[in-house]
Amino acid sequence: MTAPRFVQNFSQCRATIVSRDARALDMLERTLMKLGLAVAYAVLDGDKASLGAETLEAGRDILFVDGDLDSPLDIPVTAVGENPIVPVVGLIGVEAPSRLRQLVQMGASAYLRKPVHGATVYSALVLGVNAFNRKQTLEQCLETHETRRRQRRYVIKAVIEIMRSDDVDDDEAYARLRRMSMRNRMSVEDFCEHFVRLRAMVNPRDSSPDRRREIAT
Repeated sequence: MTAPRFVQNFSQCRATIVSRDARALDMLERTLMKLGLAVAYAVLDGDKASLGAETLEAGRDILFVDGDLDSPLDIPVTAVGENPIVPVVGLIGVEAPSRLRQLVQMGASAYLRKPVHGATVYSALVLGVNAFNRKQTLEQCLETHETRRRQRRYVIKAVIEIMRSDDVDDDEAYARLRRMSMRNRMSVEDFCEHFVRLRAMVNPRDSSPDRRREIAT
């Protein structure tokens, strides 16, 4: 797994603040602008803000969410870990366990106490954004491994098919699949799934090596 790039410059980012407490967050807004971020306040319906995927841009948007709101956020989440698709920094006023739990469940990766002090904002940005990026990288790695796990049955089926049709052992069958996958510029798992699905579309009694090679290419 390749470690994500360490982010320390936020001049091209956009901060969206989800809060009604503008007075307590005045320093946050001014500090974010000094750091080069564009700043906006989310539109609230009651105590809730709905931000769709069309309004959020991965790699650019950062959300600052007030934990004192009863139901502050509704945003798209990732398919694997159900984490938010952009970094979330929690704003803490009341330290009630229920409020803190809400921020944790929302996927906040850094926190700021209210009223916000300017000297703490940059640290929260660095920690929050880089922790979020690391979590995203781990999620992508997990998704890749899960996909390969689901494809193992196709690898087994493909190995058995080549053992049967070419009268070779399992090591040789797998080696041939690897060579064919490299020629087709595919992973072994993807190629085996492709191979098995194509084999299912032809006469199952046609297991000649020439026909198998035709399918592989």
